[in-house]
Order: sequence, then structure tokens, then C-alpha cells
Amino acid sequence: MQSLDDKIIQSIKKCGRGKIYFTSDFVRYGESKSANKALERLVKSNDIIRIARGIYYYPKIDKKLGLGVLYPSLESIAEAIAKRDKAKIIPAGAYALNRIGLSTQVPMNIVYQTDGSPRKIRIGNGKGIQFIRTAPKKLAYKNELNLLIVLALKEITEGKVTDEQIAHIKKLLTNEPKERIMQDLQLMPSWIRSIIMKCYE
Repeated sequence: MQSLDDKIIQSIKKCGRGKIYFTSDFVRYGESKSANKALERLVKSNDIIRIARGIYYYPKIDKKLGLGVLYPSLESIAEAIAKRDKAKIIPAGAYALNRIGLSTQVPMNIVYQTDGSPRKIRIGNGKGIQFIRTAPKKLAYKNELNLLIVLALKEITEGKVTDEQIAHIKKLLTNEPKERIMQDLQLMPSWIRSIIMKCYE
């Protein structure tokens, strides 16, 4: 008869390396507490890596360049959490600026607005992911670029947006059909709507 540890590691290996797992993925094999203990034993045996409490990773390993374990990005961890929770997430704050190229700084802690549970997850080395609860209206945008632009401009704040930043946004908008941008226009604050319209003049 297979042990719980064997059942879990076989299931993990079947899916291949580079996948993120949660304790809840293995409750079909037993109680949550038992699954958690089994996962911790697999961490001790170096079969998997513990990213944060209840979050595990079957690592990709680079052998060609000798880089060793290739850790998942904060973005992929956040997306896995959102998928598990069936929640929507959208980048916010300094991370939104980075996502659309208005800032080259990569924040140590990335922030998402969500319709799921608010929480902060510490990943290690000072890094973390924060989920902030937001109103459904803010998640109603049909076009992701529109949403990222709005969140980035809100981070800069009204009256502080430079001509250079507007030029960068205009360049981004040229890659999107105008009708896709216009469909979210009414959701935008008036001052951001004016900037978007200016980009089409």
C-alpha cells in the first residue's frame, strides 16, 4: 500500500517540473493536516520547495548553465493563487507602472487589487505579494491595457503626468484597436479619459 508521501510525489512528478502546488491540491489523498505534513516531509527530502505557508513548488532545474533551481516569478505565484481561489487580480501601484514600462524599477513587493480575500504573502528575501480587496467596478474593464494605464496614472497622480509619459502611453495605444480602448472610456476618471483622448489627437 502506497504511503501518502508516495501518492503526492507521484502526482507531482506526473505533471512535470515548474508547477506550483497548494495543500488543497492533495486533500483527495487524506485530511488537510496529513497532506500538509506529507508535503513538509517532501520539502525536507528536497523533492519539492516550500515557497510560503501552504504553497509548494516542484522546481525546474537548469543543468546546461549550472544555474540550479529556477524559482517561479512572483507573478506566476500570484496567478496560481488567483486560479485556486477563482479570483480576479489586477496589478496596482508601482507594479502597474513597471508592467507598462513607465518605470524600470521592479518592486520587492508586488501589489494586486482583487475581488478575492485580502492578504499578504511573504516569499523570502524580503519579497512578497499583497492582495488588496477592491470594488467590482474596478475589475469591470474589458481591456487589460486600459486597466493598467488607469492604475499606473493613478499612481503618478493627476497633474504630475509628464509629456514623456503621455508619449509612452500613446505608443502603447497604437498597438491596440481604437474601438477596444474606447469601450472602457466611461469607466475611467475624467482626467485619465482626457489623457487617452489626447493620445488620439
